[in-house]
Amino acid sequence: MSRFVNPFTDLGFKVIFGQPASKGLLITLLNELLAGEHHIEDLCFLDKEDHADNVHDKGIIYDLYCRTDSGEYIIVEMQNRWHSHFLDRTLYYVCRAVGRLTELPPPDTIKIPVEKDTDGMVCESSVPYGSRYRLSTVYGIFLMNFKEDGLDKKFRTDIVLADRDTGRVVNPHLRQIYLQFPYFNKELAECETLYEKLMYALKNMNDWNRMPDALKEQVFKYLDQLAAVANLSEENRIAYDKAVDRYRVSRIVEEDIRREATEEGLKEGREKGREEGREEERLSNALKMKAKGLDYETISDITGLSIQEIEKLGIDDRRDEGKL
Repeated sequence: MSRFVNPFTDLGFKVIFGQPASKGLLITLLNELLAGEHHIEDLCFLDKEDHADNVHDKGIIYDLYCRTDSGEYIIVEMQNRWHSHFLDRTLYYVCRAVGRLTELPPPDTIKIPVEKDTDGMVCESSVPYGSRYRLSTVYGIFLMNFKEDGLDKKFRTDIVLADRDTGRVVNPHLRQIYLQFPYFNKELAECETLYEKLMYALKNMNDWNRMPDALKEQVFKYLDQLAAVANLSEENRIAYDKAVDRYRVSRIVEEDIRREATEEGLKEGREKGREEGREEERLSNALKMKAKGLDYETISDITGLSIQEIEKLGIDDRRDEGKL
């Protein structure tokens, strides 16, 4: 067994990023992902369950839901296996988080401040209607241990709300980052930035018995201690062993599904090829019979072709040769 937990298991992901002791590692990861766009000094973990009033929205549980020290909200999710409508679900999750920002108490409970006008009369102060919809940025960051057909064939995809023609970001408050780890193919020697080294470690650490010497930054010393299987509590070790079993089973099931799909595709391809061969042979035989002067009804009885199909045989070839 590897020295380190597998980050693509539920418990492994929680150990590395989802506990108070791992907050520093999560901040480092987020700052590397958002480099040049935003810098996080601190964050707090929020309730991961969306307690929606609508019964259809209940049961949404984010893997990680955080608020930064400057007011941004961040959803981080690890998804090990592909499932249908994955992009729709992640968009819904981010939109639900945005919706939570504008949830206001019922109108009759809103206290409107009052002020006196120049005549001593009491009047309502003006509260700009749009001010209640001022939003904080919500980031959705999705670590994917699979390839998603709806995304380009690359490791990282950044989604923004932008003008279609110019590419200019119109509203910066909804952001999604998708990381497809099967497309991250760099070797450690090719990783130049801390960001690249972190991605390399997350993808490969489950196969290591020790932290590579090339990973000298302090964050990897911390990751070495935090993610070591030997350092898990007895309770977490039991939970982790079960998570690894689920992970292995899911990978086996996924491989079986892919193999069955491939075999079915090959079978369909062979059958289609045989059918096309039989059709080509029928047409060839009918053309020979037609050339020998057999009547169309006889050719139709022998080949199964319709009279109309037989009438057309040879026309296109003669047309190509300039004979018609």
